[in-house]
Amino acid sequence: MFAFIRGWADVDRTTQANVRLGAFLAFVAGATNAGGFLAVGQYTSHMTGLLSSVADNLVLGRFTLVVAAAGAILAFIGGAMTTAILVNWALRRRLHSAYGLPLFLESLALLLFGVAGASIGVYEPLFAPLTVILLCFIMGLQNAVITKISRAEIRTTHVTGLVTDIGIELGKLVYINPREGGRDPVLANRRKLRIHGLLVMCFLTGSLAGALGFKHVGFVSTVPLAFVLWLLALRPFLRDVRQRLLQTGL
Repeated sequence: MFAFIRGWADVDRTTQANVRLGAFLAFVAGATNAGGFLAVGQYTSHMTGLLSSVADNLVLGRFTLVVAAAGAILAFIGGAMTTAILVNWALRRRLHSAYGLPLFLESLALLLFGVAGASIGVYEPLFAPLTVILLCFIMGLQNAVITKISRAEIRTTHVTGLVTDIGIELGKLVYINPREGGRDPVLANRRKLRIHGLLVMCFLTGSLAGALGFKHVGFVSTVPLAFVLWLLALRPFLRDVRQRLLQTGL
């Protein structure tokens, strides 16, 4: 397992590591989003829809729903802010686990969701809104990780942008360039098309897995996802521990 995930969360990046990590995180995002919908009846990676619901409910005078949607958006922003703080703090200290820290925090949040989720049915008025906020925080945390790692080339919860880029590249792919003309030909970025297609498929596969998991197993279905995220964060963390021990002569 360690051999396969080697380099996925390290500071020293490769394009292959970025794509593999992005694909896995897209799977996690899809599973969490679909499972979260079955748990609380709301998708938690869809900030566009949440922002629209703020406007709609303001007009309709449903101020409780306005506050709920605004809180979810702020939680997503807070997750992204947390990633930026953790990554920059660790990079300043030259830690190998700079990108692993947000993944470790995400694994803890998913475990919390899985453990606390069993209480939703009993204390729904309290736990359902808190669950939405927690899931939105996870989505913001995760999306910021891969965005920062790949320098905004890969996103895992923003499927609208991925599908838009796929459409643009497909348009270029089928475009017929005139034989005569002094302008540069219109060419599709096939690498970008493959990567974005992979991310969309991973999100869809994760959504199916999340929906099936929550339907048949329940909240415990988040545990394998949290475990793999923990494994991704563990390897660079152990490198930091080993390096600190060498520096201190232990």
